[in-house]
Amino acid sequence: MTIRHLSSLLRPSSVALLGASERPHSVGAAVAVNLLGGGFKGPIYLVNPKHQSLHGQPCYPDIAALPGAPELAVICTPPATIPALIGALGQRGTKAAIVITAGLQSAAVEDQATMLEAARKTGLRILGPNCLGLLVPAVGLNASFAHAPPLAGDLALVSQSGAIVTALIDWANARAIGFSHLVSMGNMADIDVDDLLDYLAADAAVSAILLYLEGIVDARSFLSAARSAARTKPVVVVKAGRHPTGVRAAASHTGAMAGSDAVYDAVFERAGLVRVPDLMGLFQAAEVLGRRQIVKGERLAILTNGGGAGVLAIDRLEDLGGLPARLGGATIDRLDRLLPAAWSRANPVDIIGDADATRYVAAVEALLADPDVDGLLVMNCPTAIASSADVARAVAAVAGKPRGAKPVLAAWLGDEHAEGHRVFAEARIPSFATPDLAIDSFMHLIRYRRAQAVSMQTPPATAHDGFDTLAIGQVIAQVRREGRDLLSELEAKAVLAACGIPVAETRLAPTPGAVATTAAELLAQSPAGTRLVVKISSRDLSHKSDVGGVRLGVADPAEARSVAEAMLRSAASLRPGARIDGFMVQPMIERTGTHELIVGIAEDPVFGPIVLFGAGGTSVEVVNDKAIGLPPLDPLLARAMMARTRIDRLLAGYRDRPAADRDALIDVLIRVAWLAATQREICELDINPLLADDRGVIALDARIVLRRPGEVPKPLAIRPYPEHLACDEILRDGTSVHIRPVRPEDERLYGDFFERLSADDIRLRLFMPLKELSHAFLARLTQIDYAREMAFIALSPDGRSLLGVSRLAAEPDLQIAEYAIIVRSDLQGRGLGWLLMARLIDYARTEGLRELSGHVLAENTTMLRMCGELGFEITGSSEGTGQRQVRLHL
Repeated sequence: MTIRHLSSLLRPSSVALLGASERPHSVGAAVAVNLLGGGFKGPIYLVNPKHQSLHGQPCYPDIAALPGAPELAVICTPPATIPALIGALGQRGTKAAIVITAGLQSAAVEDQATMLEAARKTGLRILGPNCLGLLVPAVGLNASFAHAPPLAGDLALVSQSGAIVTALIDWANARAIGFSHLVSMGNMADIDVDDLLDYLAADAAVSAILLYLEGIVDARSFLSAARSAARTKPVVVVKAGRHPTGVRAAASHTGAMAGSDAVYDAVFERAGLVRVPDLMGLFQAAEVLGRRQIVKGERLAILTNGGGAGVLAIDRLEDLGGLPARLGGATIDRLDRLLPAAWSRANPVDIIGDADATRYVAAVEALLADPDVDGLLVMNCPTAIASSADVARAVAAVAGKPRGAKPVLAAWLGDEHAEGHRVFAEARIPSFATPDLAIDSFMHLIRYRRAQAVSMQTPPATAHDGFDTLAIGQVIAQVRREGRDLLSELEAKAVLAACGIPVAETRLAPTPGAVATTAAELLAQSPAGTRLVVKISSRDLSHKSDVGGVRLGVADPAEARSVAEAMLRSAASLRPGARIDGFMVQPMIERTGTHELIVGIAEDPVFGPIVLFGAGGTSVEVVNDKAIGLPPLDPLLARAMMARTRIDRLLAGYRDRPAADRDALIDVLIRVAWLAATQREICELDINPLLADDRGVIALDARIVLRRPGEVPKPLAIRPYPEHLACDEILRDGTSVHIRPVRPEDERLYGDFFERLSADDIRLRLFMPLKELSHAFLARLTQIDYAREMAFIALSPDGRSLLGVSRLAAEPDLQIAEYAIIVRSDLQGRGLGWLLMARLIDYARTEGLRELSGHVLAENTTMLRMCGELGFEITGSSEGTGQRQVRLHL
């Protein structure tokens, strides 16, 4: 993951085409025509040893013969030639190459490996192989064999399919939608989607990013880059392959239910990406995002000259969870004066079938002026009374005026009204052929807005304790010593109890006779009327109910013995050879109004451990009411995960059934996510059923599967909170401080901290006055990606006061990081800055960073002195910017 030399790929000063040709229908000829005809201002070198000139241009026999080193090379030569060409280009000084050639993987795997090795020696970056190429309209670069050039604009497309690129070009050209970049990724031997996301997120010429994905190579890199990009601008993704033909056999319900597409849903949501279901959804997103529509609220008003079309639009809006605007009284009064008496007097605003351009304009102006309206959809149904094209021109004129950034969309029904869509395209107003398409596109904006709001929420402070890691390790070690990978129910419950999750008391009885004795003991200790549960215990039976191995409502010891004997007979008949370890006996928990839930862990082949929540019970896979999340979880993430299930509405309570204790459920999800993140020997877990009601939760059954010995676990997709980096320190004056990595809930500490900073300290550290502490500003300080950022905070011993902060932000390739440090003004001179800086340097070295750098105002002599004593190189002049650059080589 690195953006190194991507500017040479996306904004080169010169280009060479290796394999240029004039042979009809050849890739080399198509790329040559596109390159030469794209309007690129720099030199374009054609290379082919068989020709002295091509397309009226000089043609060079090889790389050595070129008059200069091309910054970018485009390669269309046979697979076997490419490794040597890459090596020669790197030696010549080329920084990036596009390998359009296919076949490096299928013809000879070693060719691709050799190609990459040759590139690594000089740092040359490679797009492809097996790709359509690259188009950057703003610089006239068409290094592709696409059939048509795109328009210039501010949308970027990154696609793992070349066909999607060409299809989107055709669609967008017809609607006057332009692109900043169109990148066909090919086999992604070197440059990956994450690299492009990092580069495009920082490019001010890009307003939104569209992704077509078929798979992810590096889960953590993708999530880091996607989350960073989505915080900067909208990222819309369509993921192909939603229905795999087969599912891996799993020993747990969770493993069977955690299909890959459901995991991608969770990944995109966690990163703040807007997922669309298909290519049409991507086109719709391009339509609305390409017009730079911005929403500040969700309330949509709908204006139409056809009542039926308006009803269809409002239905679609509510189907998708949208919010129809409620017109203010002043707006209704204004429209009463402007419209015929028969207008609808509500949203949708039906202005009657004979509405002309004048009536439309009056209604549009009134609705956009309403403070209770955040967006407007204008619809037109063709009639013989008024010209739809005239109405479009009038609406475009008024909607194009400054209107407080309220988005306006159009739905011009009827294919014969292409003129209306052309008018709206020129006015940069998204237009659609049906109400559904318009509403779907508006909801893309809303979903992005919601995703950003969720990603910036500050979770409540939670206890980060209650886990007995030693006890969990002892249980797992015992299972390993016995050569097993499936824990017994008792062992699984012991692990849950060590995590702080309530479990039902369970005892193991080795024989039917012992079952009767244990039943008598439990009944004697329980309230009158208590009944029992008897379950068979076998390391070979993953699902006990498959052999009739679970019996509820056992009333007395004699029945318990009889049930156990029947279970033995059934197991011998249905699963001969299964080893029977005994029977589990437990008091039956009988509560009215309880819900049976499932909480579990599974391992995705790409994204590693995932957490599942949903409706439980024996029919769990048939009901398939589930939500998936990525560890680690906090209370907000856990609550959002629950909200994605149907059973969550039942948990809220209904009729005489009280609401379940959701805080207890959230706590279970957080603890299970901790287990998934820290106990990597566990690959599958089921808590099913987990009973939940207004009195709390309790796990009745549990199943845990360990990974096979020697099996390497997939890395966590999201780097968890680095708890091990916390420590206590003593300042020079004897003051105790607690230093640890920042957490999202620390946002609440920053208000008091900044109040205790002098204006000079703020200016010297932030290089500017601080006008306000917005939530967005503080969220960026506290909600960090531990995979590429770190912030150490110093706290008072009681944890209530923030004393100082040191932080670093690494470049995507995790080689160089920029640092910053600030200490409360009244605590300076006690050594706290030294401590925080030392922690940051130690962390940077441990992470393998090469360099730590920063900018310091020349007048900040205290910081410059500390940097000098810590070994930083100090360069630059105080003239001009008044800043010095400091660097520490690690």
